[in-house]
Amino acid sequence: MKIFQDILQVSKKKNTVLTIGTFDGFHLGHQKIMEQVIIDTNGRGGRSLVITFEPHPRNVISKDYNLKLLTSTEEKISLIKKAGIENILIIKFSEEFSKLTAEEFIRDYIVAKIGASELVIGHDHRLGRDRIGDESKLKELGKQFSFDVAPVNAVKINGEIVSSTIIRAALLEGNIDKANAFLGRSYSFSGKVVTGAMRGRELGFPTANIELDENQKLVPANGIYIVEFFVNSKKHFGLMNIGTRPTFEDSLKVVIEVYLYDFNNDIYGKNVSVNIIHRMREELKYPAKEELIAQMEIDKIKGLEIIKRLTN
Repeated sequence: MKIFQDILQVSKKKNTVLTIGTFDGFHLGHQKIMEQVIIDTNGRGGRSLVITFEPHPRNVISKDYNLKLLTSTEEKISLIKKAGIENILIIKFSEEFSKLTAEEFIRDYIVAKIGASELVIGHDHRLGRDRIGDESKLKELGKQFSFDVAPVNAVKINGEIVSSTIIRAALLEGNIDKANAFLGRSYSFSGKVVTGAMRGRELGFPTANIELDENQKLVPANGIYIVEFFVNSKKHFGLMNIGTRPTFEDSLKVVIEVYLYDFNNDIYGKNVSVNIIHRMREELKYPAKEELIAQMEIDKIKGLEIIKRLTN
């Protein structure tokens, strides 16, 4: 896949099938759009192209809004590549860019510089200043500039439309099962193992403290989760605690730490990734560390049982 950071790097080809969007999370709805792009690209014998934006438009347009991301740019690129798309253009989203109307963007960017035979859009797609570039407007522009517009129906699970907004809400509630179902994969993040308070080791449960690569990444609700942990290209299962460690500290700082089953290697400073596959319980405060240790032993056994069930 070719990755372009500047539209001037993209050669103009009329026979281009493209889609445009933020695609944060790259959930089942986004994946359906990509599938349509590939099908129509093959049918037309053209090239496939995804246009996306960095930073997230909402964090530019609403300066007081701190939207947490479901996918970093690197994660999004990787997922789009796995979907089979040939080209991706990442446009720097700025205040000046946000002032373009849908017609200006289509005319000056798509038609004049990229070329298009077809634009594939999601069910709720809106483009341009004041988001007036909906399906009807884009079809009007398609007739004017000689390209087709192919809308893709929404993906629904249990009658609910799959969306990034709903996935964010599920994660913030700790409903990882719903989030993963809507994503079509396990919610994940990457980071580096850093030195922590070493308290887990004192309790008999050494943990890897993780500092996220992307500080805008959405961190799920506090609690104990079963995870797949990847380090040095190998997968390990573990229990992850997201929280403030209330038994020992009176702090608002959220810490991410992972206890790994049957693992005793030194991985400080290593880059790791984590797939969250199940939430076991909420984080609790215990009167004494002995009670916490007892609960951790219970979690360890229960976690193994769940892992066996999920992997068999």
